[in-house]
Amino acid sequence: MERYLNIWIILCLFPRTCISNPSKPNFLLILADDLGIGDVGCYGNDTIRTPNIDGLAKDGVRLTQHIAAAAVCTPSRAAFLTGRYPIRSGMASSTQRQVLFWNGGSGGLPPNETTFARILNQQGYSTALVGKWHMGVNCKTRHDHCHHPLNHGFDYFYGMPFTLLNECQGTDDPELAKSLQDTYWFYTEIIILAVFTLVVGKLANLFPVKWKIIICLAICGLLHFISWFSSYGFTKYWNCILMRNHDITEQPMNLQKTTSNMLKEAITFIERYKHRPFLLFVSLLHVHTPLITTEKFQGRSRHGLYGDNVEEMDWMVGRLLAVIDKEDLKNTTFIYFASDHGGFLEAHRGNSQLGGWNGIYKGGKGMGGWEGGIRVPGIVRWPGVLPAGTVIDEPTSLMDIYPTVVQLAGGAVPQDRVMDGHTLLPLLRGTEQHSRHEFLFHYCGVFLHAVRWHHKDSGTIWKAHYATPVFQPEASGACFRRGICLCFGDGVTHHDPPLLFNLSQDPSEANPLSADTEPLFHTVVRRMRRAVEEHRRTLTPVPQQLSPYNNMWKPWLQPCCGTFPFCWCNENKKT
Repeated sequence: MERYLNIWIILCLFPRTCISNPSKPNFLLILADDLGIGDVGCYGNDTIRTPNIDGLAKDGVRLTQHIAAAAVCTPSRAAFLTGRYPIRSGMASSTQRQVLFWNGGSGGLPPNETTFARILNQQGYSTALVGKWHMGVNCKTRHDHCHHPLNHGFDYFYGMPFTLLNECQGTDDPELAKSLQDTYWFYTEIIILAVFTLVVGKLANLFPVKWKIIICLAICGLLHFISWFSSYGFTKYWNCILMRNHDITEQPMNLQKTTSNMLKEAITFIERYKHRPFLLFVSLLHVHTPLITTEKFQGRSRHGLYGDNVEEMDWMVGRLLAVIDKEDLKNTTFIYFASDHGGFLEAHRGNSQLGGWNGIYKGGKGMGGWEGGIRVPGIVRWPGVLPAGTVIDEPTSLMDIYPTVVQLAGGAVPQDRVMDGHTLLPLLRGTEQHSRHEFLFHYCGVFLHAVRWHHKDSGTIWKAHYATPVFQPEASGACFRRGICLCFGDGVTHHDPPLLFNLSQDPSEANPLSADTEPLFHTVVRRMRRAVEEHRRTLTPVPQQLSPYNNMWKPWLQPCCGTFPFCWCNENKKT
């Protein structure tokens, strides 16, 4: 008996081999980009192969009503990192530009926001972000790095401070404000034509116009061209860059090496810090357009380039899981996988669909209210602590990861601000059967589009839409003519009374209810309206990080690995 007791004591002295609940688990958080809930096998897809993600769900907990706080990248990721609706941090937009547009802008995640990485760093964790950031770099100077990951609790950063764009590849139409660029080109061509006509008319004595006027017009046209082409014309150099901590390693980035570089950095971090608690946030570039896919995976899926990209993403997840197993970290690592929002329905090249599939759910990326834009995959695995093969149908949020991670790390969530996330631990462990969220508010920018009410007594989940996007064409289910749906103005239809759905019976939001078809219609609508009023009373004015000024390109803020404007380098060689 004494021998067995000694063996148990020895095992528990070495926490990597003790199967009891470790006081400070490691955290591997994996966030896909633009992945639709219907793209993954364990959420119903039987044609795209995702064995590693499916295995993660089999060994862990699968969340079927996991909700993003926004339907586009920047605000959703801000909410994920802060545990707060993006409108509280100023990371929600009141303009048509719903996300940050430039590395050289002044907007970004405010330094006074406390991320879970900062709290874990204070708790003794080694923290790293590998992959996409898209929450700003600088505020006032090119090197202040006020919005940079290293200023938000991460010890190490390797990846894109921005996001993938078609411009990074240069083979498709511009993705950054294409209609605006088309307008700028149109005005430039008009000015060129006017100057050419006046010059010809002057030389042929057809117009009694002075050369001063022609020269002035030509100078104005040149200034107009420079003012917009200096930013949009060099997007590949300004936005498509890789950084290691504060240093730029590639400008522009080599897309063919990006996947292997990201994976190598993530694996190296795990191997380096396997003997102490770590937080690794792997923010994947997959499956955002232009769908950078290595040759090994091209043509392998049944769904073209998009399917290839999803299957490569799953392979990357498998590589990360393999190193966790190899380093004997499986039982001491809390692993989370999700997407930042729904699939991009409008993404296409000719007749080829380049965006995701959102399953039975209406809408997609950019649509802050419809389920397809905000309901995402959510999987958690922690062997020996969380029951394997569990499925939870309760409403949960990406914002819930914040208090969950902080609690497990032994920290405390900030008490000086409103927090919107709730710890998932009681749900995940099965000690509670119902979500702590009674209401979830669904924003499109700063505009409240919908509200979800989880009626605890009956278990019914109601959802009211106060505004919905205008689809183009009307019955298409997306905004193909605009490229992405708008949040306000003529891009939305307002509803009073709101469109009401019973998501428990109609998750596809196909059949809006009315007072004639639902006896509780007025009672439910009144209660949700009261909840909206109570929620709005908790909002306080903050600087708008995505304002037109903050979201415009500023040459003096542009990260540059050379002497501006000669910004190009490869790896650590700066030229």
